[in-house]
Amino acid sequence: MSTGTGFTYTLTRTLDAPADRVWQAWTTPDRYARWAYAAPGSVEMDVRPGGVWKATVVTPDGGEFPLTGSYLEVERNRLLVVGMDVPGKPAPQAMSVELAEDGPRTRIVVRQSCDTAEERDTAEQGSTMLLDSLTAFLAGDAAN
Repeated sequence: MSTGTGFTYTLTRTLDAPADRVWQAWTTPDRYARWAYAAPGSVEMDVRPGGVWKATVVTPDGGEFPLTGSYLEVERNRLLVVGMDVPGKPAPQAMSVELAEDGPRTRIVVRQSCDTAEERDTAEQGSTMLLDSLTAFLAGDAAN
């Protein structure tokens, strides 16, 4: 697992949903596909340490990018550490998603360390977009 060499970002949000709903959004293929820019039917998840995942992300202009990886740490409703396979890198890039329930709301913290400032900036931009979309998804329908 590659944890990067010090080019780190941390994003924190408070979501208007309990931790279990946030967890389900991150770990249920059909829910994940609805907010994470994934092509319908492309998401597969084996959410356990060592389990693999894959998804095909669709860009606004219609481009498709297959992504793969594995789950490095899994603590239901608390912590998800996702390894992302990066072409040309010998080890997966790790991204952690931490959840802390605060009554009916959940504090989410996304962290990742990268090898270069450019990789960090790109990853942070992508994670910001994901958190924006997750926030909208959770707000859109209480039955998510």
